Amino acid sequence: MNRWLGHRAAKPVGFVLACLPFAWLVWAAFSDQLGANPAEALIRSLGDWTLRFLVLVLAITPLRVTAGWPALARLRRMVGLFVFFYACMHLLSYAWFDMEFDLSGIAADVAKRPFILVGFLSWLLLLALAATSFNRAIRTMGAARWQMLHRAVYVIAGLAVLHFFWMRAGKNDFAEVAVYAAILASLLGWRLWRRFLRKPSA
Repeated sequence: MNRWLGHRAAKPVGFVLACLPFAWLVWAAFSDQLGANPAEALIRSLGDWTLRFLVLVLAITPLRVTAGWPALARLRRMVGLFVFFYACMHLLSYAWFDMEFDLSGIAADVAKRPFILVGFLSWLLLLALAATSFNRAIRTMGAARWQMLHRAVYVIAGLAVLHFFWMRAGKNDFAEVAVYAAILASLLGWRLWRRFLRKPSA
């Protein structure tokens, strides 16, 4: 696996695979395959894929350590940027299909509906992480401050699950929310456990 992950084709293949869900959604939208309410289906599907890529990027380090795949770290930045990409498409779809780019209406909706406010806060944090995901930003900020900022991914994960929870609360459908919450809690717990093991004993 390390040999495959270290191959120069691994990143292009990963990029194409990460684009496939978006390509399918675009095709489905234009071919009228998204059901009776295509706008809602598109917005929710893009939100789902944002969560899936968020889980994937948080799973890279545990997989790298436990499975012994150090080359997996090569894909972490790209996967993280795809989290931001799908979050942007989710937000764009909401602004376009739900609000028709009515900025005052969007601002009022953000202030009025907590789940949209939480989702918007998550996007702002992702924007900060995406804007500082390059080597020049690491050199400019310094490694310690850069790492501190990028730990905000755990806050983003919590806000994303809360956004999903409140969105599903109207339909009293929490099964999928519980799955994401359990996976993200496990990934965060693994990191806390590792940090506890590294902490020097008194």
